[in-house]
Amino acid sequence: MLEALLLAAAGGVLIGLLLTVFGGGGSVLATPWLIYVVGVADTHMAIGTSAAAVAVNAATGLWAQARAGTVKWPCASVFAAAGLAGALAGAQVGKTIDGSTLLHWFAIAMIAIAISMLVPRKSEGDPAVRLAPAMVWKLAPVGLAAGFAAGFFGIGGGFLIAPGLMASTGMTLANASASSLVSVTLFGGATSASYAISGQIDWPLFGALVAGGAGGAAVGLPASRWLATRVGVASAIFAVMVSAVALYILVT
Repeated sequence: MLEALLLAAAGGVLIGLLLTVFGGGGSVLATPWLIYVVGVADTHMAIGTSAAAVAVNAATGLWAQARAGTVKWPCASVFAAAGLAGALAGAQVGKTIDGSTLLHWFAIAMIAIAISMLVPRKSEGDPAVRLAPAMVWKLAPVGLAAGFAAGFFGIGGGFLIAPGLMASTGMTLANASASSLVSVTLFGGATSASYAISGQIDWPLFGALVAGGAGGAAVGLPASRWLATRVGVASAIFAVMVSAVALYILVT
């Protein structure tokens, strides 16, 4: 059991680091890490546990970004509120699907995430963007869809949230990455609550993931500044890593 906890903590460091640096993406590795590295046999148990840990790790990263003043709270709140209903619905649907089938679709989603990480993103935008009524009609539908995906797969959904925020509001990449953590926290919390009600969370492993994630978030904040001019290379490396894990899942 001690070995499993240590492995879970190591995974938490990686997830917390990636969440803080990219505002998403790292959470997609949590479930495969629990299944293939830690040894969790039940796919739904792994999804529920990872969703709970991702929510807490994202909240840690959000706290750091909020102190830095990079979170656009009004826009982020509208997006997160719309996505909450989607996350709850997605989690309910996901729990009804056979574990092996769900893992198969999860791998396909990972490949889609990897591809999205390779799409060039402009860092230009309006750093002083403010929520306008017209933005709500753009933010709400995208938030709902992102929330459903997050709940269904038990992931934070940051790879959808940050681009969605940029497209809907015109905010900068830095602001979108930071603001996306509001939704990642809320979606992960809603998903994990649904799984917790069904008794599908391994709480000791959850604690290990959270402990490791706190360390990853602490390292991630200065790392995000260091990677400001190297985002393309870092995203490419991360995309290759996610694709490799996805292909391994499909093969096995």
